[in-house]
Amino acid sequence: MLPIKYFNNIVEQDHRGIKRLVKPGMGFGSFNTARRTIRGYEIMNMMRKGQILGVPKGAVKERVLFLNRIFGVLA
Repeated sequence: MLPIKYFNNIVEQDHRGIKRLVKPGMGFGSFNTARRTIRGYEIMNMMRKGQILGVPKGAVKERVLFLNRIFGVLA
């Protein structure tokens, strides 16, 4: 038994925004393309919500530095 009674509802609610972004892009060329794109959507959502260590919620400068460190590009 789960410690949170409606745990599945919480997870589904968290991914509602991701589902909305993925629907228009359902014409992915391959599985790997879909996997990488959806992973990017989820990471951007996590950054927006402040769930990544070192990137506080609403901190734009830290987001830019984080993305630069991950991808090696200047934004």
